[in-house]
Amino acid sequence: MSVHATARIVATPAGLPVLAGEGPLALRRTRAAGPGSRVTVVGAMSAPLGGDRLAIEATAEDGATLTVDAAAATVALPGRIPEPSHYDVRLTVGENATLNWLPEQLISAYGSELRMRTRVALAATARLVLREEQILGRYGEEPGTLLSRLTVHRAGRQLLDQELGYGPGAPGGWDGGAVLGGHRSVGQLLCVGAEFEEKPARVELLGDTAVLTPLAGAGLLVTAVAPDALLLRRVLDGVLERLS
Repeated sequence: MSVHATARIVATPAGLPVLAGEGPLALRRTRAAGPGSRVTVVGAMSAPLGGDRLAIEATAEDGATLTVDAAAATVALPGRIPEPSHYDVRLTVGENATLNWLPEQLISAYGSELRMRTRVALAATARLVLREEQILGRYGEEPGTLLSRLTVHRAGRQLLDQELGYGPGAPGGWDGGAVLGGHRSVGQLLCVGAEFEEKPARVELLGDTAVLTPLAGAGLLVTAVAPDALLLRRVLDGVLERLS
């Protein structure tokens, strides 16, 4: 039997009026290292499996600061139902609000098929830090099929719309030299804020397999591939440290 579950987070300057986990998506209020509120997503059961439909909705209302992270990696697994699983993330950030979306890695296990969709709606003065890391297969195994799409709107205008696909069900060429080049860890770091309008980022190579590029708007995007999750995180954390 498949699982349908939606977790909801709402942050205001005063705290967390809505913190509602569901099914495998348990939410815990944790101590924030800086200002604002912090929520940690804790996996209460194995998910997503074939046929599951999971969603997280997080809102940072006007003036709020919210950090969302996770206690462990998410592992997409095959299930008894021979259907894709779905994982939807919907993020909303209000005026003068900040959202740091920093989950742990998503691991695409052999035989799984996951379709992930992330939608972000930002106010004109909102700030966003969003990290995505995808590990294609556990140690020594081939990956499952992973189709991922990230769409970001700022002040009602589209800032980014990106679709990626890996594994046996993805379009051909995903493992070639122009895409992954045999690497099995891929990630990106998206930073959006009004400060990038005043001082746009410059294109920068970050080693042999990562690049920082400015967006056509108030933001930057770091895209990286690596042989393992540790090296991938090191690249993305290095950029975060520079920007903090």
